[in-house]
Amino acid sequence: MTQTLLQIKTFLASERFKKYAKRSAYAVLGLITLLLLACGGLSVYFNQNKKEIVAKMNQKINENINGKFSIGDFHYKFLTGFPNFTLALKDVEIRDNQWTIHKHTLLKAKEIEARLNIWSLLQNEINIHKILINDAAIYIYKAENGYSNVNIFKAKKKKTKEAKNRETTVDDVNLSNVQVTIDNQLGHKLFDFEVANLQSKVDYEDHNWRTNLYLKTKINSLAFNTVHGSFAKSRELEGRFDISYAEENHIINVETRKLKIGRDLFDIKAFFNVGKNNSLFGINIATRILWRNASSLLSANITSKLNQFDLKKPIDVNCDIKGDLNVEGDPKIVVQAIIKNNELTIPDGLFTNCNFKGIFTNNFKPQNGFNDPNSAIILTHFKADYENIPLTIPQAVISNLEKPLATGIINADFDISKLNGMMNEKLLHFESGHARASLKFQFDIVDLYINKPRVIGDIDIEKATFDYVPKNVRAENTDVKLSFTEQALYIKKIAYKHKKNIIQIDGRIDNFLNLYYDAPEKMVVNWNIYCPNIDVKQFLGILKNNQKQKTTQKKQTQKSVNFSNQLKSVIDKCTAVINLKADKINYGNLTAVNTRAQLQMLNSKLLLKNGNLQTSGGSIAFSGFIEPSGNHYVFSSMAQVNRVDIASFLKSFNNFGIKSFSPKNIHGKLSSNANVTGLMSSKGDLIVNSMKGKLKFKVTQGALRHFEPIEKVGKLAFPLRDVENITFSDLSGDLNLRGEQIDVKNLTISSSVLNFDINGIYSFGRGTNLALTIPLRNSKNDTQLTQAEREAVRDRGIVLHLLAVDDNGKMKIKWGKKKGK
Repeated sequence: MTQTLLQIKTFLASERFKKYAKRSAYAVLGLITLLLLACGGLSVYFNQNKKEIVAKMNQKINENINGKFSIGDFHYKFLTGFPNFTLALKDVEIRDNQWTIHKHTLLKAKEIEARLNIWSLLQNEINIHKILINDAAIYIYKAENGYSNVNIFKAKKKKTKEAKNRETTVDDVNLSNVQVTIDNQLGHKLFDFEVANLQSKVDYEDHNWRTNLYLKTKINSLAFNTVHGSFAKSRELEGRFDISYAEENHIINVETRKLKIGRDLFDIKAFFNVGKNNSLFGINIATRILWRNASSLLSANITSKLNQFDLKKPIDVNCDIKGDLNVEGDPKIVVQAIIKNNELTIPDGLFTNCNFKGIFTNNFKPQNGFNDPNSAIILTHFKADYENIPLTIPQAVISNLEKPLATGIINADFDISKLNGMMNEKLLHFESGHARASLKFQFDIVDLYINKPRVIGDIDIEKATFDYVPKNVRAENTDVKLSFTEQALYIKKIAYKHKKNIIQIDGRIDNFLNLYYDAPEKMVVNWNIYCPNIDVKQFLGILKNNQKQKTTQKKQTQKSVNFSNQLKSVIDKCTAVINLKADKINYGNLTAVNTRAQLQMLNSKLLLKNGNLQTSGGSIAFSGFIEPSGNHYVFSSMAQVNRVDIASFLKSFNNFGIKSFSPKNIHGKLSSNANVTGLMSSKGDLIVNSMKGKLKFKVTQGALRHFEPIEKVGKLAFPLRDVENITFSDLSGDLNLRGEQIDVKNLTISSSVLNFDINGIYSFGRGTNLALTIPLRNSKNDTQLTQAEREAVRDRGIVLHLLAVDDNGKMKIKWGKKKGK
């Protein structure tokens, strides 16, 4: 190594090296001198031929334009672009012949550098190899009548081969700080760019050319329809473009990879027809981008809608834009996106674990043009969890973005406890069960919220346990099968079990899809209910209104309509017609079998029609209604009681509040006609002193045992008669119920001890005042007489007149007649 360095040092110090170095220095100095002489010569040449050069340049330009070309000043740039001749033009303007009409200058530049081939120049030819445009504005304008200021360029004449070889070409174009505007009034399109830097070197082959162009610009407007706004507005764009032009078909092809728009990268392929009679174009854009970033690149009319949605992770997007630059309106736009393992946010909720393919098109029906009413979003192979509920949608379409309508098919298979996340917790709470659904759906989208969804298909629910909170009703192991059709909702099966209650339901709701949202008060639910066993008191709570819940519902805004709130509104407003069949019904102590009735639910009011049941050894036919009123229930009943066991019947109704005797005192078969109104407690117990109405009754095969008021009178007046065990041949009455008091119009008793008639007032509290008319004759053998004979001898002999009156809450018997008698 040391020896090599010594050899180099020796060579550099030798005379031979000094000789070569001196010659090289002379050569370089000669070249510099020659360059200076050449540039000086070019400067001299320019100064001597300035007028001629400018004249030839003007001639060259004016030969190719129909308009005015003006230059404020120009000069030669010494050494710049050598060996080419660089001419700097100052304050350049190019205007077409109709500038005074539209006022748009085609080109206005502070400086344009034109580099001319020096050899062509020496041969009196202008050949521009490079143009640099600085601080300029280019405005390409097309009027509504089709006129364009680029018509300033004259049509090329057919040239000879020799002329073609001499034709001027621009090999290199650079732009710096140039505003480029393309204003197409005919097609309502506006493209506006602030070009910070553009560099383009062009390769020519005959009339075809190709360039690799670098561009850095800001997009002020990329509006294919100025009514709807710009794509990529105010975005920075930077990248390289491969651009080519084919003279044969007048098409410019553009391709770029990893083009930076804002912070995102795009691959773009495009073509533009620039022929005289053809202005078709097509742009294909591919990228991986966040939803909000992508929506912000679209026109305002689309962005405003898409921004109501969001996807958490980037998505693969491909956008196809095709149109005609000379045709008014939007181009055809097709956007395709692939979504995998993403989260989709919509105004009504959140979809997790989201996978689908989405397509947007503004030409859903090809014959209807490119516009919002003919736009659609198509989703295919959609799978996601909505509020933890797994959903699959093979295909869904949201059409007409002016008045959006969504249609599709949805499938679901899930545990119904997952519904708690989307239901109003004050309406329903699910504990267990499983649901399967397959539904065709259709719904409007108002302000991007789901409105009035309509479905056709089937829902199956198995072994559901849930609470209906407003009525404090709990259902256990409930099976439900629903079938939605255009004509009706069919309730194929509801099997309900709660405690000892078992209910099986089927039915239908006609015109369900139309009435559910628009007129729930007109909806009639036809139920067929079969109950092997049911406790009536446990279901009275269904009728009761929850006032707090109503208040809460009114306070909710109308914009975000919750499905469960709508469901509650329908339940409250609709009418339910129920055909009831029950093997066994319990009401307190009353047990009835073989019950048949038609029930109608109307605004928390329960109407009963054509009711029949068997109880206490007889039967009852009934009709009426029950409805909540404050903390009580109001009822009205028309009933026909036929030969029920009176003791059992009275016991079932707690003896109707009568304390003067108990059901064990009386025996026989009761028949009656009643038209009564009254109140029940919140637990369903009869409030006896609230009853009003009319009651007629008759007891056959009757007996009265150990009835204290009668025993008191009997021991005093009839010591030899059996007043402890009295049998009746006639026991009937006509009563008028007035709440706490009863008007006894005619109570007739024909017994084995004596006969007597009672009228007056009986009170459950204070105010009893009954008049008793008692013939003293022994009526023991009256049963052997005919009816007419009995009536003839009824009042013979001594007749006692007694009063049963209230004495500090106890019944007191005394002699006397009722006033007015």
